[in-house]
Amino acid sequence: MDESTAETAGGGDADALARRFDADRGHLRAVAYRMLGSLSEAEDAVQETWFKLSRTDVSGVANLTGWLTTVIGRVCLDMLRSRGSRREDPLEHFVPDPVVHVPGAGDPEHAAELSESVGLALLIVLETLAPAERLAFVLHDMFAVSFDEIARIVDRTPAATRQMASRARRRVQDTAPAPGPDARRQREIADAFLAASQGGDFEGLLAVLDPDAVLRADGGTLLAGVSQVVRGAEEITRQALLYASFRNGSLPLVVNGQPAVLSVVDGRPGSLMAFTVVGDRIVQLHVLADPERIAALRIPEEALARAVYPE
Repeated sequence: MDESTAETAGGGDADALARRFDADRGHLRAVAYRMLGSLSEAEDAVQETWFKLSRTDVSGVANLTGWLTTVIGRVCLDMLRSRGSRREDPLEHFVPDPVVHVPGAGDPEHAAELSESVGLALLIVLETLAPAERLAFVLHDMFAVSFDEIARIVDRTPAATRQMASRARRRVQDTAPAPGPDARRQREIADAFLAASQGGDFEGLLAVLDPDAVLRADGGTLLAGVSQVVRGAEEITRQALLYASFRNGSLPLVVNGQPAVLSVVDGRPGSLMAFTVVGDRIVQLHVLADPERIAALRIPEEALARAVYPE
């Protein structure tokens, strides 16, 4: 049932509806994050979905989770279209908001959200899709929403919607990295990169970097000069200053299910570097140096105190 149909249905208890919405909040946040690549915008989309639900009579809706999924899809589609008309930041070096997990932090809800998250590399590919293509791919391929339901959101026929999802799927398959090794091996490779960078061991860096590796650095508006894309293992090793801050304290993290490290300077978070590993080589590095977005990660002080400093 789509939103307009639900508006004609019967009502329900407000408290029960709020509890039911809270049960779906994590799922809705996951949909919005994949659609938008922004944690703050995803929260805005979830809130807007709640407003729509609270103003709608849904007692006749048999599958409320499905109804909410299509509603938040429509909300995100509108946000993407609005963003496209006003976006000023270059997409080439844009790094999506990371979903960060500090090992040892006891947050079951966050850990569950992280286990279902998608890699930053895939989110960057999704950023290149047209809004309707992104919606069709995310809702169908990631959340099994039917093309009939998606077609009503994008105002296309189911056949046209299927074609949009197919185009998006080909783009993802052609561009997104293949799945990496197990988490332990990924962390070993990330640690080897960090040790080599801290020791100025360029040969060691080349040993763990794929020859066609890409480093994407996003400094935001405050550190715009840092923002750039560096291609190729040899060029990345020559750009050692990009990760010189990681010669300060370093705190191992997990970002979007993949290994990462946070530089810590005088007990404060500096830059975040996340690794995408395929086989035994690093194929992509994502450096988030934007001070505003780093501060928004809210890394606990007790975690920052566990940072390791090179001797």
